[in-house]
Amino acid sequence: MSPTPALPAGEGVKGPTPSQTVGPFFGFAMPFEDGPQAAGEGVRVEGQVLDGAGEPVPDALIEVAHDSQFARCGTDAEGAFHFVVAKGLPFLEVTVFARGLLRQLPTRMYFPDQLAAHAQDPVLRLVGDRRDTLIARDEGGALRFDIRLQGAGETVFFEI
Repeated sequence: MSPTPALPAGEGVKGPTPSQTVGPFFGFAMPFEDGPQAAGEGVRVEGQVLDGAGEPVPDALIEVAHDSQFARCGTDAEGAFHFVVAKGLPFLEVTVFARGLLRQLPTRMYFPDQLAAHAQDPVLRLVGDRRDTLIARDEGGALRFDIRLQGAGETVFFEI
């Protein structure tokens, strides 16, 4: 197999690629005034997206999904987000989009009341002592799930 020849200077991709255009312009895809709501009985999930210095990320976008459930929420000036999801799931797939990220960051949020399911979960076994970064905390009627992009307490992100 012969090596791929290099492109001559000035040739190749013109302008930014789609993954390089992530920015604070998600408003057109945000149809919810008060955050997305689950059909039926649900639980409120709230949290903050924080950078490596512990500062809020005010223009991130969080998506959560599981089976037929989907929610999307932008962060506010304090990096805060919230949404309401159906109860009874062991976890949600979470995707983080933010400025400075060339690709989205996939992770999971595990529900704190599903400990029996967590004991058998192969993903939680893989992350070992960092599993607490993936499990939401019950704060009296709402679940708290902060996302730390780097630094101490960095949320576990997955390579896909």
